[in-house]
Amino acid sequence: MSLKTAVAAPFRQRGTDRMAESEFVVALSLDRNWFSPDQAKTLVDVAASEGLVERDDDDLVVAFDATHTAIPDGFTPGEEILQSRSTFERVLDAVIEAGIEKQTAVAGINALQSDIGVTLEAAAVVYARSEGVDVGAIAADVREEL
Repeated sequence: MSLKTAVAAPFRQRGTDRMAESEFVVALSLDRNWFSPDQAKTLVDVAASEGLVERDDDDLVVAFDATHTAIPDGFTPGEEILQSRSTFERVLDAVIEAGIEKQTAVAGINALQSDIGVTLEAAAVVYARSEGVDVGAIAADVREEL
């Protein structure tokens, strides 16, 4: 997932799991030249809404182990990561990141939705859990939507 990779990069570069939000914005915009400062601030908002970072006063704390997130050579995130993703997209990304083929996952989720008569988001969470993928934080969002 390129959002997670983009978030992990500044933390890995600095060897920390906490940094000032302004430092994070500088790392993405000036150091790496991936985004404008305004876009980097938007990325912070998207990452926070998806539970990848938490705000602690003026600091950002990464909510996953950034040291285990691979950053491929030549990686440059696309601007599409600056848009909030639906709950379904977030669950699907987690399933794909766990090594399940996208086509297989979508087919399984659609079958579950049809079989048990729930929303697409709920079916995605059930599918992810049946495959051993931890989507607890996302599942809480699905419960709120019900």
